[in-house]
Amino acid sequence: MNFSIKEIITATMILFAVIDIIGSIPIIIDLRNKVGHIQSEKASIVSALIMVAFLFIGEGLLNLIGIDVNSFAVAGSFVLLFLALEMILGIKLYKDDAPETTSVVPLAFPLIAGAGSMTTILSIKAEFETINILIAIIVNIIFVYGVLKSSRFLENLFGKGGLSVIRKIFGVILLAIAVKLFAFNIQGLFVH
Repeated sequence: MNFSIKEIITATMILFAVIDIIGSIPIIIDLRNKVGHIQSEKASIVSALIMVAFLFIGEGLLNLIGIDVNSFAVAGSFVLLFLALEMILGIKLYKDDAPETTSVVPLAFPLIAGAGSMTTILSIKAEFETINILIAIIVNIIFVYGVLKSSRFLENLFGKGGLSVIRKIFGVILLAIAVKLFAFNIQGLFVH
């Protein structure tokens, strides 16, 4: 078990960019206005459980269907690339149905622990130690909980322009991470 502050910080930043809870504030505000209340604790706990479960059994599920971690990581780098392009260019490549209620389903999955974060968790597992990824998940869930609890305050603090700038900055970081993830794992595909 190799505990590494550098890996924890990097994994935390990657997950923070992918989860994009700051960029999701407008969606959270819209959900709160529609339903009246957001179950911050429940959404945070369920998101954590989904991500931690995928961290430990995701690789086993892949092996069951005959996919190695390098292949999944390369595929994941493409998902991250598209997420980054969405953030940087302000376009929607992935369309999802608007959630009807504010409970576990729209918040915990797919908004927080969606396809992007699950792909990322398995992709970075090819590069980082499990303990460091686990700590990164916990740090992000604490941050997610804080954002869910104070989404109205944050919207007023940053304004629409400020949220847009933050989203674009994390989009560029995510794009760089996608390139690195691709370069690191593409070699593994040809070694076998």
